[in-house]
Amino acid sequence: MAYRETDRVRERKQATRETIVTTALTLVSEGGFNGLQMAQLARQSGVATGTLYRYFPSKEELCTAVFEYATEIEVAQVQQQLQESQQNIPEAIANALTTFATRALKAPTTAWALIAEPVAPEVVAARLHYRERYAGLFAQAIADGIAAGSLPEQDSNLSSRALVGAIAEALIGPLAQHSSAAPEQAIAHSIQFCLQAITAKPYSMTRSSS
Repeated sequence: MAYRETDRVRERKQATRETIVTTALTLVSEGGFNGLQMAQLARQSGVATGTLYRYFPSKEELCTAVFEYATEIEVAQVQQQLQESQQNIPEAIANALTTFATRALKAPTTAWALIAEPVAPEVVAARLHYRERYAGLFAQAIADGIAAGSLPEQDSNLSSRALVGAIAEALIGPLAQHSSAAPEQAIAHSIQFCLQAITAKPYSMTRSSS
């Protein structure tokens, strides 16, 4: 008779996998993906190195899983901000961009790893995929703003990709310095640039509730 996993075994394996990923994310927050060592991860996860490789046969596969786990959290934050201010689409977009930038600058090593650190091709592919996820969220918000009359006619897909690219590029300099202090003025100027681009008019950050 073929072996069939019980629910308890599957739950235990899932819990072990989650422990490995969350522990790995903690290590990434300290030294980036390039500083992540499998032997150290195994020790801190409470598993043997061989067990670690049964869950993630390569470091590249592990880093991809960690990237996806961490980025899902950030995507959810952006999505929440976009949904909370549906009566004012430009403000919702400003709040989402501000939340993204502020969270990044409060955890600069992690954000640098997610946004700009040189990584394996598998992680690069995941990074591009999630940029499209972010762009999709902003594209829908821009389209809603056009329909509501709060944003001028424009290509929402092109504008959303420009927003994602602009905010990511604006963060690279501060993140490269690995500063724990959030340079609020730099964030404000970046958001102002993005909002002026999609509204086609001057935008003051004092209009944003965040």
